[in-house]
Amino acid sequence: MSKSKSQWNFGELFPTEELRKVLSVSELTTRIRALLEKQVGQVWVGGEITNLRAQSSGHIYFTLKDAGAQLSCVCFRDAARESRALLADGQQVILQGDVTVYEVRGQYQLVVRQIELRGVGALQIAFEKLKLKLAAEGLFAPERKRPLPKYPQRIGLVTSPTGAAIRDVLHVVQRRNPGLEIILAPCRVQGQGAAEEMAEAIRLLNEYNLSLVTRHSSLDLILVTRGGGSLEDLWAFNEETVARAIFESVIPVVSAVGHEIDFTISDFVADVRSATPSAAAEIITEGVFASRQLVGSLTQRMMRMHPRRQLNEHLQRLDDLQTGLLRQAKQGVQERGVAWRNLASRLRQVRPKEFLKQRREVLKASQRRLRELARVQFKNCKSLLAATESRLRLLGPEQVLARGYSITMDAASGRVLRDAVEVKAGQRLKTRLKKGEVSSRAEK
Repeated sequence: MSKSKSQWNFGELFPTEELRKVLSVSELTTRIRALLEKQVGQVWVGGEITNLRAQSSGHIYFTLKDAGAQLSCVCFRDAARESRALLADGQQVILQGDVTVYEVRGQYQLVVRQIELRGVGALQIAFEKLKLKLAAEGLFAPERKRPLPKYPQRIGLVTSPTGAAIRDVLHVVQRRNPGLEIILAPCRVQGQGAAEEMAEAIRLLNEYNLSLVTRHSSLDLILVTRGGGSLEDLWAFNEETVARAIFESVIPVVSAVGHEIDFTISDFVADVRSATPSAAAEIITEGVFASRQLVGSLTQRMMRMHPRRQLNEHLQRLDDLQTGLLRQAKQGVQERGVAWRNLASRLRQVRPKEFLKQRREVLKASQRRLRELARVQFKNCKSLLAATESRLRLLGPEQVLARGYSITMDAASGRVLRDAVEVKAGQRLKTRLKKGEVSSRAEK
């Protein structure tokens, strides 16, 4: 017979089989890592580098942060070899890498594969890489940079014959030193092949200089220049071939590329860097221009140096000094008068006669008190002396003798005898009474 199901039968309250799945920390972290690598995977992320730490193993650890969050990053030894030198604290970068979890610490991180400076991309990376390379080779070393001649007579100009830079340079030279001879080596300064043309123009000017030397003449310097533009427009001046042509030039080189904020590799290699083409022309012509100004001012200086004019100036200076001396003397007398009147006023306010009168009264009062004190002290001392004398009189031997006592002494020495054993038979004695003395001899 089957048992009927009771309304109170709720089934097994505590089932023997466990229904929940409990993961270990490692299992959970592994799942999260797999999920991140699958769902997020490889990404590009930008931010600021901080807490950069390079290990002896060659791995680099750092944090990428922005205003709201931070991300742990690691660049392993074999990753991003060409651009890892761009990593530095405070650097704004864009990183490509794989998002994963470092299971030992349970934190997610970015394993870096590529590095770019933020906002400039591949060109800026190439610029920084070449800059680091050439700096390591010594192309930027300050000790190899040569001074420019103060009075150049002939210069070489490497630029585009149709650009704005050549017009700026010619305008400044015509205004400041029209006698300066310019040898133009025309070339492109932008686009494919421009770097090779500029490098060749620098070499041609050096070869031309050799031919001039045989005729006892030479190029004093070379100006490599162009106007401003974007990083792409100025890129020819960042090419290694141009940098090495400038470095190998026997003639000093001035680089004036772009605007004041633009810096190129040619600026770092050149002997002198100028902010703009016009500024470069002013630097080159400064010696002659300054000398022209000096010569132009010599006439005025000679007029100023004429003996009569100098004598007149000295006489005028003497008049000024005399006037100043009189003014100072008058002012000094006035100041002394004011000071004297102030002192007199203060003296009247003090009234020395009244002051002395008061001091005399004080002195007289002090003398009276002193005399009174001396009189009282003398009287006290006299009374004390009388009392002391009376006490001495009462304690003196005369009072003892007056009461019937006597004093026996050795007649020879006058020594007072206090004990009979001190007396010897036949010894002469002297006895003092209240009135008179008695001489005697001891029998026994």
